[in-house]
Amino acid sequence: APSPRDALLLAVANLNGVSGLLPYNLSLEVVMAIEAGLGDLPLLPFSSPSAAWSNDPVSFLQSVCHTVVVQGVSAILAFPQSRGEMLELDFISTALRIPVISIVLNEFPRKSPNPLHLQMSLENSLSSDADVTFSILAMNNWYNFSLMLCQEEWNITDFLFLTQQSSKFHLGSIINITANLTSTSDLLNYLQLYLESIKDTTSTIVMFGCDMEKTRKIFEITTKFGVMPPELHWILGDSQNVEELRTEGLPLGLIAHGKTTQSVFEHYVQDAMELVARACLVDHAMGRLWHVNIHPDLPLSFFHLKTIPSKYSFNDLFLLTLLSPSNRFLANTTFEGLSGRIKVKGSSIVSSENNFFIWNLQHDPVGNPMWTRLGSWQDGKIIMDYGIWPEQAQRHKNHMQHPTRLHLRVVTLIEHPFVFTRDVDDEGLCPAGQLCLDPMTNDSTVLDNLFETLQGGNDTVPIELKKCCYGYCIDLLEKLAEDMNFDFDLYIVGDGKYGAWKNSHWTGLVGDLLAGTAHMAVTSFSINTARSQVIDFTSPFFSTSLGILVRTRDTAAPIGAFMWPLHWTMWLGIFVALHITAVFLTLYEWKSPFGMTPKGRNRNKVFSFSSALNVCYAILFGRTAAIKPPKCWTGRFLMNLWAIFCLFCLSTYTANLAAVMVGEKIYEELSGIHDPKLHHPSQGFRFGTVRESSAEDYVRQSFPEMHEYMRRYNVPATPDGIANLKNDPEKLDAFIMDKALLDYEVSIDADCKLLTVGKPFAIEGYGIGLPPNSPLTSNISELISQYKSHGFMDVLHDKWYKVVPCGKRSFAVTETLQMGIKHFSGLFVMLCIGFGLSILTTIGEHIVYRLFLPRIKKKSKLKYWLHTSQRLHRALNSSFIEDKRQPKTKRVEKRSHVGNSQHAVWNTANPSNCHRKKYICTDEGQNEVTIRQHQDIPLPQVRRETPASLTTNGKADSLNIARTSVIQELTELEKQIQVIKQELQLAIDRKTELEEYQRTNRTAEA
Repeated sequence: APSPRDALLLAVANLNGVSGLLPYNLSLEVVMAIEAGLGDLPLLPFSSPSAAWSNDPVSFLQSVCHTVVVQGVSAILAFPQSRGEMLELDFISTALRIPVISIVLNEFPRKSPNPLHLQMSLENSLSSDADVTFSILAMNNWYNFSLMLCQEEWNITDFLFLTQQSSKFHLGSIINITANLTSTSDLLNYLQLYLESIKDTTSTIVMFGCDMEKTRKIFEITTKFGVMPPELHWILGDSQNVEELRTEGLPLGLIAHGKTTQSVFEHYVQDAMELVARACLVDHAMGRLWHVNIHPDLPLSFFHLKTIPSKYSFNDLFLLTLLSPSNRFLANTTFEGLSGRIKVKGSSIVSSENNFFIWNLQHDPVGNPMWTRLGSWQDGKIIMDYGIWPEQAQRHKNHMQHPTRLHLRVVTLIEHPFVFTRDVDDEGLCPAGQLCLDPMTNDSTVLDNLFETLQGGNDTVPIELKKCCYGYCIDLLEKLAEDMNFDFDLYIVGDGKYGAWKNSHWTGLVGDLLAGTAHMAVTSFSINTARSQVIDFTSPFFSTSLGILVRTRDTAAPIGAFMWPLHWTMWLGIFVALHITAVFLTLYEWKSPFGMTPKGRNRNKVFSFSSALNVCYAILFGRTAAIKPPKCWTGRFLMNLWAIFCLFCLSTYTANLAAVMVGEKIYEELSGIHDPKLHHPSQGFRFGTVRESSAEDYVRQSFPEMHEYMRRYNVPATPDGIANLKNDPEKLDAFIMDKALLDYEVSIDADCKLLTVGKPFAIEGYGIGLPPNSPLTSNISELISQYKSHGFMDVLHDKWYKVVPCGKRSFAVTETLQMGIKHFSGLFVMLCIGFGLSILTTIGEHIVYRLFLPRIKKKSKLKYWLHTSQRLHRALNSSFIEDKRQPKTKRVEKRSHVGNSQHAVWNTANPSNCHRKKYICTDEGQNEVTIRQHQDIPLPQVRRETPASLTTNGKADSLNIARTSVIQELTELEKQIQVIKQELQLAIDRKTELEEYQRTNRTAEA
């Protein structure tokens, strides 16, 4: 083993190399050595010569003042070996206010603690062994125990003190076999006598002071002669070395514990030096504070010495003493060291609490005995590794152990979807789910009787108390029971509450856990500060927050609802695009050599801007009115492109129309918990939550005035709050509860009237509740973490939360399509407005015709409007003669029923085909004679206007050509009439023959 000097120098080098332990301008350095206090540590070059301090107190003080004070020592690390050296170090620490850490083999007892002189013992603390053993007994409910001592003066004071503090523990006999270990027969007789006397009163025997050799001898004798009761549990109370553990001759089920790592002397030295370094760090920070606020004139290095110049007062010295790490840090520090968890206990003892492993002798898979690690002891509690320890061991003649499963009582609370209930079948069983009791009480005696009766052969529990529990949390509980190898009894909390401090006690789930009625609480149990102070929680298995639930109300669609499927910017864009398209259609048509224009192919029709608008509007609204389509290729391409644009726009409009026409759903708009409606409720605004829930606790602590107002509206359970919100008339306007519960209620709402609003607040999680200091907490938390990483929690969430969201069900679509006249009121209003605008348009036409056109006619300019409107162009360019002939032409058109196809005949009759329209240009008398002679013959359609000099295209026409065309048409019509008469005569003759044939047949039959 290295010497103290080597261990000290190695510790200083290691700690100076640790990043962040000390500030950049500080480091650890050994500046002196005192022979008497450091054992065999040699003197360093700058240390004072050694002296016999115990014989010469004056020399002792002079040496201390010269070396300790002048060198600016911050702390002293010593290795005293006698009580006298301990007293000297006590004097130094008290007189100079310098902390001293003494590393000793065993703790030296002192009459009064000295907070500046700390002891660190190299031997394992007996109190740690006592704590571990006591926790093993408590965790397995082994309250009746006896002790077996293998050494006469073995210290078991700490263990007895712990058991006497709890009323549950009962000490049976103390079996001291120290005097009987030498003789096998004496030991056998002694053990047979005591073991037989305690078998009915004791379930566990704890062995102290027994090494592995003595332990093996005891079990070999008891096993060989059959004096060991098979129902006893054996525990080794002393810490064991894992390398010395053997399985030969030891009984199955034996429990032992030992250190996880074997600490060596260098570890203790480095841990003591790290304690000094951490204290120096605090001292450095305090010195800076004193330097800045009180004496900035002193150099900063001064504050790490323990001397003050004489010009400073005693108050300065006193203040510096208060700021020193000895009073501010050493008594409260805790950190993980190499030898264990370093902690200052009782203001004068540096405890190195080791972490222990806990082992159990069991069978391996092939049946051979082996030591199995069950857990570890860390931070004052047991953390289990695998499952639950056996509650009871039953040994048979072949010494095979079959441990029974741990039996727990679990309390739950009905909260969908985490816990559901339904009735049991006729035989009182649950085909699916877990059988649970609803006793309506939290009396442990009543529950004990009910479960004993339920587990007995004669089940007399009333069927009204039996329920089948299932849901998210029940699936999680079953998974934990499978992985941790335990059974459970399940019941519903009697008062239906989560738990709150009321009338000087805890209610609900928390109360059952504290009273010992239940070992575990599994439901949507929110983890909050108040509950965590009195019970244990596992790590959260479900994360949620608080939310606000409101009810929606349907309203009739407003007048302009039919415009809602598209945004106003989209409507504006459509109509702007329509007019731009019409402009380009007109331009392309008039610039094309094949366009419908006078210069194109000399057509009798003209494609104007009004025609383009008519085309674009007809395509947009899908109407089938007669239109003049463009003739040029570019115009037709643009028209088809516009049709595609309209198709997508109208498809989107139609798809959204049914949804928006149903009407808006109005609800209470709340931004969150800070909404003014909640803090300053007016006009009867009512909101509440569940009594004694985490939501109520949050509101009570954060917003007392709000809680005082909402108390009158609070409900016993979540279903009651949902019912009050959905009632007609409503009893609540808003309901505050866990968002996980509210989201589920929204998803299963058949009427789709519930909605969560506002931002979530008060982030929290659901955990499994356990009694305080429960050994199951850490193990269940670890399993929950594994479930999250392996995806099991996601599977549970999908199973219980994967419900069809409201708004995507088939009945919702059916309701959407049933729209009445109130939904289309805006269209009727728009139609009425259109009637009014049409009257204004008619008036506008008369104003233009009677006022503006005559003025434009008088001017020689602005008379060519054919590209804009064909009718406007005609009105501006017609002569007085045309106006007089117009009435007579109308009469001709009225009496002659000429179809539209007649135009084609006229055009083909003219070989030149150079004019689009032909007019009847005979004189009036001749026209009248012609009409009288051929009243029954349809004449070609005559235009109302018969211009003498201009055609509809604005060009000159020949009257002779028109007259010749009419005569030719009349001749052709006469020929066609003769042919038709001949065909009619043939049809009449055939009819006569058929009638004669029919009469002849009837006569023959008669």
